[in-house]
Amino acid sequence: MSLSHALLTSLLEKSSSGYDLARRFDKSIGFFWHATHQQIYRELGRMETAGWIASSIAPDAGKTRKRIYCVLPQGQAELLRWAAGPSSPMDLRDEFMVRLRLDAAVGPLGLARELQRRIALHEEKLALYRQIEQRDFAAGSSQARAALIHHMILKKGILYEENSIAWAHEMLEVLLLK
Repeated sequence: MSLSHALLTSLLEKSSSGYDLARRFDKSIGFFWHATHQQIYRELGRMETAGWIASSIAPDAGKTRKRIYCVLPQGQAELLRWAAGPSSPMDLRDEFMVRLRLDAAVGPLGLARELQRRIALHEEKLALYRQIEQRDFAAGSSQARAALIHHMILKKGILYEENSIAWAHEMLEVLLLK
């Protein structure tokens, strides 16, 4: 997957300015596909050149260069082509795992503090995900198919954070063995 596919999907959901897209991206797709605002703007330019999206001056642009981006038929065709292909499972690339291997090979490196910091980060993200779940997917509310899909994506994030926290606590016990 490329950033362009994530952006096309987000724009297909709602045409947006680059700024609004970047903010929305940070609060949704950005949880599982990270990109800086600069990368987003650069990719919007490439996608417009490729004919996948078009932009027009925003009605509220005033003296700014604010533009609204929308997906063109070629962009929709590209998304459908991409979606029909296979996708690889997530690759785990975590340098901390290599540090743990080093710890196992050479002896204690004092990694417990870093692991505690990571636990706090996972707990923070988990709290955010649960807050989103309570706000957007109240228990007992009926949901349309699209909302159910969004909820299941969020649940995957919740499970990931819960499992990361559980694993980290277990690893912390191992690191603190004498």
